[in-house]
Amino acid sequence: MDSQGGQTSPVQPDIGSSSEIASSSSTPRNDAVESGILYDVIVIGGGPAGVAAAVYTARKQLKTLVIADSFGGQSLVSDDIQNWIGDTHISGTDLAKKLEEHVRAYPDMVDIKTEKVTSVKSVACVSSSTPGVSAGVSAGRLCDFEVKTEAGNTYKGRTVIVASGARRRKLGIPGEDQYGGKGVAYCSTCDAPLFKDKKVAVIGGGNAGLEAVQDLFQYASEVYLLEHGDAIRGDAKTFEEIKKNAKLKEVILNVDPLEVLGETLVTGLKFKNSKTGEEKTLEVGGVFIEIGSVPNSEMVKDLVQIDEYGQIIVNFQHARTSHPGVFAAGDVTNDPYKQNNISVGDGVRAALAAHAYLLDRAKASPAEERPHA
Repeated sequence: MDSQGGQTSPVQPDIGSSSEIASSSSTPRNDAVESGILYDVIVIGGGPAGVAAAVYTARKQLKTLVIADSFGGQSLVSDDIQNWIGDTHISGTDLAKKLEEHVRAYPDMVDIKTEKVTSVKSVACVSSSTPGVSAGVSAGRLCDFEVKTEAGNTYKGRTVIVASGARRRKLGIPGEDQYGGKGVAYCSTCDAPLFKDKKVAVIGGGNAGLEAVQDLFQYASEVYLLEHGDAIRGDAKTFEEIKKNAKLKEVILNVDPLEVLGETLVTGLKFKNSKTGEEKTLEVGGVFIEIGSVPNSEMVKDLVQIDEYGQIIVNFQHARTSHPGVFAAGDVTNDPYKQNNISVGDGVRAALAAHAYLLDRAKASPAEERPHA
């Protein structure tokens, strides 16, 4: 049975069943669709949001395609996740395995493609005369979607759930790219062991920065924590814990990084105080950059509304974007709380909203979408 923590918006009982929707789209179409299938739902992303969405669309008997270059999302590199509900401790690798296993438990309803999406665009609906497609959907109306990937493949779906997550943000200062892999790092879980007995600077006072400091305590001789603002923004309890470690030599606030210094490898970090303008150089052998992430929304930037940070703007009640039939969930959206557990709920919401949308579409001719609030 499905575990339900609350009620969803009621769906009118006279507009058809989800199994009817699924059966109509699982029949191969003509060669206009390279994959041979018009999917009910295309889910972009293999993190918590994408997997949750795919599990729920599968259980609603919607033919689903998951396109992801990997499973696990950003947590894949985490050594010890302690706030994943149901597990007091789990590694990012183990979490990724669980997520993949769960979505693969529905082979009859879910196809999986290990690819990277490059674009999503709206295309004309299939006509009611197409074999295997429900009558009442008119040709010419832009209510289906075409998803293209780096591999050169094209897939079509009636709805799209964008759960593509985010990627690490860069400083964009001199020396950052030059010394990438030579002292500049973005993943403490991956690279902390490479900085044994070295002095290391961590830039970023959010949770990612605090976790990097904790990882580095096991290897580095000294750790410096630098924050752009005038206060540490990460979890207060974690910050209190790391301050007790003698390896944390200094917490430096109001930092504007200017340049990563080095010869063959990193030798230091040049920065200035954003309030006084005073410039200083910190002699370190490593610089970990932990300043947040960039939403992976490029593939839909011309299709849906995004904010100034590149986040997809959604209606939080129904996970709808500005374009009918396109839903979004997880870290790629403008949800302010970037957490795995929240992303799962976002994915479920998007799946249920897509299901309701398809039921409405099956009822209407031509397809009519509910207005977006």
